[in-house]
This record gives sequence, C-alpha cells and structure tokens, in this order.
Amino acid sequence: MQRRQFLGSAALTGMAAALPSSVFAADTAGLPNLAAGAVSIGKDERMARIAKAKELMAANDIGALLIEPGSSLVYFTGVQWWRSERLTAAVLTREGEAAIVTPFFEEPSVRESPGIEAEVLTWNEDENPLAAVAAWLGKRGLAKGRIGVEETVRYFAVDGLQKAMPGATVVNGAPVVRGCRMHKSAAEIALMQIANDITIAAYRHTAPRIEAGMTPADIGAIMRAATAALGGQSEFELILLGEASAYPHGSGKPQAVREGEVVLMDCGATVHGYQSDISRTFVYGKASARQRQVWDQMRKGQDVAFAAAKLGTPAGKVDDAVRAWYESLGWGPGYKLPGTSHRTGHGIGLDGHEPVNLVRGEPTRLAPGMCFSNEPGIYIPGEFGIRLEDCFYMTETGPKWFSMPSPSIDQPFG
Repeated sequence: MQRRQFLGSAALTGMAAALPSSVFAADTAGLPNLAAGAVSIGKDERMARIAKAKELMAANDIGALLIEPGSSLVYFTGVQWWRSERLTAAVLTREGEAAIVTPFFEEPSVRESPGIEAEVLTWNEDENPLAAVAAWLGKRGLAKGRIGVEETVRYFAVDGLQKAMPGATVVNGAPVVRGCRMHKSAAEIALMQIANDITIAAYRHTAPRIEAGMTPADIGAIMRAATAALGGQSEFELILLGEASAYPHGSGKPQAVREGEVVLMDCGATVHGYQSDISRTFVYGKASARQRQVWDQMRKGQDVAFAAAKLGTPAGKVDDAVRAWYESLGWGPGYKLPGTSHRTGHGIGLDGHEPVNLVRGEPTRLAPGMCFSNEPGIYIPGEFGIRLEDCFYMTETGPKWFSMPSPSIDQPFG
C-alpha cells in the first residue's frame, strides 16, 4: 500500500505532522544499488598524485609538504583519521618519500589504512611530534629551505614546525595541494558521476512521497533512506519550505509543506568519499505566475554560467556573466538582494566545497578535470527563493554536466 493511500486526504496535514520521520523513510524496497560497481581509488593512482606533487614542489621551490588529517590526507595517502590535540600528519618530500607521524599508541590503527608506502614516525606523550618531523626532514637535507603546509593545517602545528626547524621557512602549500586536487582524474570523475546518479535517483524516489504538512525532517528522512538504499552515503539534506527558501541556508522557524508554496531541496551523497551536490526547487501544488517567472529566470542563469565556462577562462568570469544576465532583469545589482547573494558555484570533489570557486575576481583559469557546482539562485526575502544546482566538470572540449538541469518547474527531476 502506498503511503499516500494510507494517509488519505482528510486531515492529512495533522496526521503527517504527527508521524515520526522514520515512517517516511521505510519505503525503499526495489531501489537498485547504483554504487555496486564503483571502483575506489587505488595505490597506483595515489602514487601518480605523489609524482605530480613532486613536480609541483620542485616548480614552487618547496622541499616538503605537511598534511594534517582531512580530505587532503586521504587524497595523498588513503589514511582516514581525525584531528585532535595529538598530532597525526603526513610529510611528503620533493623526492617522493613519505612519512606519517602519529602517537605511539595509535600506530597499529594508523597502519591499517595507508594506501601508499610510508615510514611511520611515532612519538610518546612527553615528546614533541614536530621534532620527529624535523629530524626526519633533516636527514634528507631539508633542514633549511621552504617547507609547505597544506592550507587547513592548524596554527599549533605550523608554529611547532617553525620552532622545530628554525633554519627553514614555512610556506603555504596550496600551490602543490590545489595543483593536484583541482584537476580530477577519470577515476575521480567516475565516482562523482555515480554519486550524482544516486542523488538524482533519490530525488525521484522522494518527490512523489512529499505531502502537505510534512516538515523538513520528514522529507530529509525519505531522501536519506533512499540515498543509502541506492548505495550512497548521505552527506546532507537541506530542505527549505515556503519563505525559508528565500534564505540560502534556511531559517530556524518551524516549516511545513503547504499548498502553493516553494519546496527547495539541496542534497548530496558520497561514493568512496567523492561527493555530489544537487538542488531542486518546485512548488507543492500549483505554481503562481511569479514563481514560474523567477524559476525560469534562475534556470536560464545556469545556462548562462555553463556557456561562459570555457577552457582558459578565469573562473570569476563565469560569475560575472550570470550577474550581467540577472542585472538585465532587474535583480541585484551584484550580490544585493533581491537577486543572488552568493557565488555562482564552488569546487567539489572529496570536499563538498573546495577551491576554486566561480566567484567574482577569481583569476584561476578553467582547465580539464576541474569540477564545479552551478547554482546561481535568486532569493526574494520575505517571499521565496529558487535554487537549482547541478555540477559539471571541464573536459578537453569544454564543460560537461554530471546531472542534467531541470526541464521545467513542473518537471524538476526530468
């Protein structure tokens, strides 16, 4: 029996509000595992990444690179760890050597996950882990010169490294890390494609099950359960209803699905760590003329951005093109409201948001392998917002969609 039939139409709003979110998440029978054939990143690819990092370190006069736990550590080494006051980190040299420094009592656990060959340097609770790093680098003739740190490394590690290596200069390692991570390989793009396919399939499962009176938590539960059943790992479900859709990241006020009001869904999944990020906006019931007009204008904004994303073009020019289109319609100007108050898009990969962005003034030129969201939403405070978001990647011939944009407000999922 379909849940729609079970609830019926009488007193639907009250009943939907009274049911726990878990009830809405139960109906996933028959959904296929779209990630069954997904191939995770292997040692050969990680070694190719380290080889590229070597080239970039040489080009930027950097002798070694320090990386704390997070997506960059996973990217280069496969080690999945967390950040705490006890330092665990990787060190890569421009000769291609690798070491992982970790507390002595964590060594057995850390050794379980490396995807590359690396020396493990341990330290006890009364010892300085950065001294171990400095000694290891000193043996390789790197006590002086420039040592890069991945840009999210915490200050205590940067400060400790500088004190342990007074003859060295600690510099930003972004030219190396970004130079590798911004350009996705075929294997990375394949995983992102599966994540996008899962999110679209989860949307198609969820949308027909949305009923009047449901809360964002109810809808999110359906989407989350579908994502898991389809083989993905849920990353987030942001559901904005009615006026809350006018604020890009929502409102703390109570929300419920109501006839004639906007439903904005911004959801993502991961497959072997690689992410999707897709937004869909539609109206529950019949859309008004104003809702249709703004939806169509925003949808055209996606096309303007996609057309501007040409190889060699500075990323900021994509944002400029969209704002010029919106300003011709009376939105803005610039980032002012009503209009689009955020960047046109962000980089995406192992992180949902990663450099670089499609934002005014960004000089980085678009090149093959770069991946971006395309989401120039239009927001009208006090009324509603429309955000449609699809990601694309740059190929040797130009941009290509991971997910196809919505055909119309009446067919938001194609």
